[in-house]
Amino acid sequence: MTALLELRDVKKEFAVTGGLFQRVVGKVAAVNSVNLAIEKGKTLGVVGESGCGKSTLARVVVGLHPATGGEVIFDGKQINKGDAGVSFEASRRIQMVFQDPYSSLDPRLPIGRSIAEGLAVHGIGNEASRRKAVGEILQRVGLPAQAADRYPHEFSGGQRQRIGIARALILEPELLVCDEPTSALDVSVQAQILNLLRVLKSELNLTMMFISHNLAVVRHIADDVVVMYLGHVVEMAPSAELFANPRHPYAQALLSATPVADPDRRGTRLRLTGELPSPMNPPAGCPFNPRCPLANDRCRTEVPKLAQAGSARVACHAVQEGRASKLEALIPA
Repeated sequence: MTALLELRDVKKEFAVTGGLFQRVVGKVAAVNSVNLAIEKGKTLGVVGESGCGKSTLARVVVGLHPATGGEVIFDGKQINKGDAGVSFEASRRIQMVFQDPYSSLDPRLPIGRSIAEGLAVHGIGNEASRRKAVGEILQRVGLPAQAADRYPHEFSGGQRQRIGIARALILEPELLVCDEPTSALDVSVQAQILNLLRVLKSELNLTMMFISHNLAVVRHIADDVVVMYLGHVVEMAPSAELFANPRHPYAQALLSATPVADPDRRGTRLRLTGELPSPMNPPAGCPFNPRCPLANDRCRTEVPKLAQAGSARVACHAVQEGRASKLEALIPA
């Protein structure tokens, strides 16, 4: 199938300032040489612990953060450099659902105006047609059309997230980037939002990038999964393959740390030693080597590249050399 979104060696660095005159004293590589692709109609899950670069990657994709290097290719066109018209059109076709549904809405505006803002920016329709479109999209996400005249504080957290989804979908995007859209919600509400996203994806033929630290959620919704660590992609695999047979030691540790409700299916947790390295001073070689039980001298000096391992791609010398042992996935079926 054709890739709708492709990232080629994408990097994002943030300057660190200090001192009386706030001079640049260092850089943080939040995203480091990421290469991935999302096929049309598929959902790509992006997982990893806090600080691994998931949200920064999402913001680079939608254009909220300019990439420091590399290429963001959408529907065959590079959108992060060059033609402003191409980037503007891509901003309509790529939309984002944010983690905190309250802070992503203007508390001074009725939600109808917030939802319709994208239509006004892109010059779509007139005031009457926009109001009609707002009512229709609200009903599609499970809210009454009359809710358009109410303010964000009048809604529950789950309802506000539905509003955020409506705002993203009103422009009829092709790619929907979801940055932990359920992490701020109760468990029962999470399930409702996830089911809503799955239905909308099917009905609207959406392609999705779904970012989460909840592996059970990613397993439920994603076709393929990318595992990130300290700004690097360490493993890419089809969802079923990753959860059945994680290859990278970090991916194995993530899965072993996931709670399992069935006591008969619990296994030994793979505990990582050491602290997460500072992104301002990353280790030489493999970024995971200070915490990896399989690290050797090569791991400490040479950065591993993504290489094919079955149906997965893994950046790990131990896997490529046949030194990695399989850890049974501990997430319940």
